[in-house]
Amino acid sequence: MIRIGDYNTLEILRETDQGLYIADTEGNEVLLPNRYVPESYKIWDKIEVFVYLDNEERPVAVTDTPYIVRDDFALLRCNEVTKHGAFLDWGLVKELFCPFKEQAFKMKAGGWYLVYCYLDDETDRLVASSKTNQFLDNKDLTVQQFDEVDLIVSHPSELGMNVIVNKQHLGLIFSEDIFKDISVGDRLKGYVKKVRPDNKLDIVLGKIGYRKIEPNAEIVMQHLEDSRDGFLPLNDKSDPEAIKKELQMSKKTFKKAVGTLYKQRLIMIEPDGIRLVE
Repeated sequence: MIRIGDYNTLEILRETDQGLYIADTEGNEVLLPNRYVPESYKIWDKIEVFVYLDNEERPVAVTDTPYIVRDDFALLRCNEVTKHGAFLDWGLVKELFCPFKEQAFKMKAGGWYLVYCYLDDETDRLVASSKTNQFLDNKDLTVQQFDEVDLIVSHPSELGMNVIVNKQHLGLIFSEDIFKDISVGDRLKGYVKKVRPDNKLDIVLGKIGYRKIEPNAEIVMQHLEDSRDGFLPLNDKSDPEAIKKELQMSKKTFKKAVGTLYKQRLIMIEPDGIRLVE
């Protein structure tokens, strides 16, 4: 089946005055207009094309590279606003339409907006939406703490910067964890710092400090996070056997790991044990 709004590898069937007719393995055909026909080709050759709808809402194939594909996010420029909605530049002859109902804020010509491209079920047309949060879901997370993730900077908030995580989830980089200039639409690598009880994701741009410096600290940190109230009744005065039973490490290794976590200000050392810093 030819996927509208995405790349398709199709087979050249025949030549016509308008261009080449190409098809998928199921025999679904689409026209590749003359302006996109390669200089050399043979019937039955396969060619990768992008398929979208022309001005008459007919599927058409092109060899241009759009700035966004279906079911994806991108920062696009608004070329024009009419009584029907906004028209965005996505690198193709026909502009991408964003209806007023899909605008988080009223778009203006010349402005740049992070949008999601999708196939509208009612009109069967490709449209854009700047209400990007509706296409994200944190109910069933596909990431966990410390995972490396792909980020798209979404929009600022009072706490920091919202980000799209792996094109699926919503996350937040707190202001105190932002150490370089980032802008809406930037694509970055990041790490899951914390998964909150309500499945909200805390994200950082650099590797989590103690994972990079002291591998055994990760074990201690994990036990703290799994324990009740983020507390472990172990410290440098604890019996070595108690440490070994709880953490499967020597007392010397435990003290080194605790020192690393303390320097990173991730734990507090109390008289009767260690506790996570909230």
